[in-house]
Amino acid sequence: MTDRIAEDRLQKLKTLREREIEPFPARVPASTPIAECLEGIDSRQDEVVTVAGRLGHVRDFGKLRFAHLRDLSGNIQIGFQRDDLPDFWPNRKLIETADHVVIRGRLGKTKKGEDTIWADDVVLASKCLRHPPEKWHGMKDTEARYRMRYADLFANPEVRDTFVIRSKVVAEIRNYFQSLGYLEVETPILQSIFGGATARPFQTHHNALDMPLFMRIAPELYLKRLIVGGMERVFEVGRVFRNEGISMRHNPEFTMIESYEAYADYRTIMERVEGLFAHLCESVIGKTTVTFREKEYNLRPPFDKKRYCELFSEANNGLDFFDEDGVRARAKELELKTDGLVWEKVANDIFEATVEDNLEGPVFVYDYPTAICPLAKQSPDDPRVAERFELFVAGMELGNAFSELNDPQDQEERFRKQLEHVDDESSSVMDEDYISALEFGMPPAGGLGIGVDRLCMLLTGSSTIRDVVLFPLLRQIKDAPPEDKATDGAAGTE
Repeated sequence: MTDRIAEDRLQKLKTLREREIEPFPARVPASTPIAECLEGIDSRQDEVVTVAGRLGHVRDFGKLRFAHLRDLSGNIQIGFQRDDLPDFWPNRKLIETADHVVIRGRLGKTKKGEDTIWADDVVLASKCLRHPPEKWHGMKDTEARYRMRYADLFANPEVRDTFVIRSKVVAEIRNYFQSLGYLEVETPILQSIFGGATARPFQTHHNALDMPLFMRIAPELYLKRLIVGGMERVFEVGRVFRNEGISMRHNPEFTMIESYEAYADYRTIMERVEGLFAHLCESVIGKTTVTFREKEYNLRPPFDKKRYCELFSEANNGLDFFDEDGVRARAKELELKTDGLVWEKVANDIFEATVEDNLEGPVFVYDYPTAICPLAKQSPDDPRVAERFELFVAGMELGNAFSELNDPQDQEERFRKQLEHVDDESSSVMDEDYISALEFGMPPAGGLGIGVDRLCMLLTGSSTIRDVVLFPLLRQIKDAPPEDKATDGAAGTE
């Protein structure tokens, strides 16, 4: 460990202990958040307060030194004067930038009018043994930031602000659904049969039962079992896992909100989504417009609504989605894979390639072809399409919803058709227990899934999912970047 520790800081640690100053005390004085101390500060001059946080860059002027102190709520300048700190002053150079301290002092101002706490007592709360990232505000190398998020958070305050917003988003999602009478539930992450989406799963093994298990790719089928059981409005916020590629919009583990409401359909769920966005805009970001990837988007409901098959045709020279020969010919033009794929899957790949990136939105794309919606109810007006919608903003899918299929015989038949074309993104085993649950009678229901990470990308203006995931998955490298080269880059960028 010592080869990673700054030698000068290690020597200061040794000196602190020699002077019987504990560098990692078990207890420290109680403190007040900095933001609370700043409230009405002009009328509170000379009031004694105690604050705690991490020291910023220390500026030394002989008998006087200054540093900013930052906690989660804010930051304030600390003034250290020799005559006010007789015990601290001989040890002042042992306490430095990035150390955690507890400061007691008087509220006041400098000659230039800057709000300042003039310290009369300093307690070292934790000694930092590594040099902080180059320039207090300057940890710029992207991969180093992701690999050393703990340093990124205190070196770049705007990063911490992003995750504060993310926390509020998750809290307000819960508040919104609970206000509508939904119950928050928890369903299994380890599943013997994966389902509820089309994705390659992560597989593991339970030793005691000697059985293979899968990390869930979606909680859907368990949540709908609860609808059968009479829990008429349920939701879950949780992690799901998909063994797929990594991109600006994909991380192998991510957070979803899934909800199910009895006696509702996909039109009802559209209203719920619009209500959720209105709630988040008001309660979290305080506005209805966001800037995302240098474009401005208005999230004020109602959102546009466009039919899937009409968009498909418009983007592909009038091609009918249900024209199998035309679909395969168009896929060949676009150099898309067709071998071993059913034509409906090929057609959806064409949609993704020619339509999705151009969906500025917010827009509900609805009435998806039934063949690619095995868990959605067919439209009574046209059985070739299902009552399903996806929400797009900035060419990015944010949510997926159905009028849920509750006919057990129809569901079993669709599962059997899926088994005729099994690949590594679909289970080779039918979930018989789910069919059994439907046979007990599931009321008509509307279901919704929203990717929380992508939603946070939009609301915070973050261009990549890694900026809203605290610890994104990265390729392993033999040696983590040393702190003194934290801004120089590192091998292994995806």
